[in-house]
Amino acid sequence: MNLPEGMADRLAADHPYPRAFLAVSGAHLYGFPSRDSDVDLRGVHLLPLEEIVGLETGEETVTLMWDHAGVEADAVTHDLAKFCALLLRRNGYVLEQVMSPLVVATSPVHAELRSLVPGLVTFNHAHHYLGFARSQWNLFEQSRELKPLLYTFRVLLTGVHLMRTGEVEADLTRLTGDGPSYLPELIEAKRAAEHGALPRDAPDTSRLRDDIAALTALLEDERDRSALPEAPANRRALHDLVVRARLG
Repeated sequence: MNLPEGMADRLAADHPYPRAFLAVSGAHLYGFPSRDSDVDLRGVHLLPLEEIVGLETGEETVTLMWDHAGVEADAVTHDLAKFCALLLRRNGYVLEQVMSPLVVATSPVHAELRSLVPGLVTFNHAHHYLGFARSQWNLFEQSRELKPLLYTFRVLLTGVHLMRTGEVEADLTRLTGDGPSYLPELIEAKRAAEHGALPRDAPDTSRLRDDIAALTALLEDERDRSALPEAPANRRALHDLVVRARLG
């Protein structure tokens, strides 16, 4: 993906470590960016060996935020070992980050991480998506903004797809088949304004609540009958990757 002019140079100048990969997350990845959407960058950095084995250790997580010609940029990277530890948990965020098709920078380490993801997905990842959906629905009920409502639909449908196929798909526009008929219209409305209110012609809260409840039940059902394993199979392979990257 091409970033706004100068953004990659600013990141490279401010980030203290080499990056194994950097990819776009957030609304751009989810398929409903608006004109004023932030640019959310996520990835992995590589700590030098002396900042791992010495008394003064490096930063496991680096966070950078800046205004880039009126666009808010937000970059978060984890050291490879921390990122791999997150991959071994039921953490859907990091699965989506490493598999994001909106790649800004890559490396052989990134390619190997991506190749290991199919052996890291478990049926327990459904818990991540169910929990995130609950929090976003609560936020929608408080704010009545369209954004948390779309996030609720997005995480439930991503979870359903993951349980069925073992494949990570975060783009809501590719997942509407299991969603309600009005979902494409809500996506188009979100593209017009990042923090817009629910459109006047949107379904009422009662119908929205029923549709979210139905998708929640669907995700729970897909989890319960999923062929995915209970624990990740590629734990040792991740360990070996971290060791080789540290020593290489």
